[in-house]
Amino acid sequence: MSNAIYYVSFKLKKNASIPDFLLAAEKLNNEFISKQKGYVSWQQLQDGETWADIITFDSMEALENFKNVSSNPTDTALAFYSFINLPSCKMNAFSVERSY
Repeated sequence: MSNAIYYVSFKLKKNASIPDFLLAAEKLNNEFISKQKGYVSWQQLQDGETWADIITFDSMEALENFKNVSSNPTDTALAFYSFINLPSCKMNAFSVERSY
């Protein structure tokens, strides 16, 4: 079974505090995301104003389960989302076909 990647690119709201955003992300990871079945890792990337989250799961089934449980966000998730310009979000789910 190959890994699955949840890729989300976005921009933060104007004047959002990056240190506070990163703390909210860490809290969300520690309290919710890392506890989901099949979770492998979460990387946060930045290029200027564009951010990307790459969350890796051990299967597409685990990723889909994560998406389903995330559709009813916790208070911790809502705190994380409060930093994000939601209309700027682009989400994709990828299966890893090959790694080198």
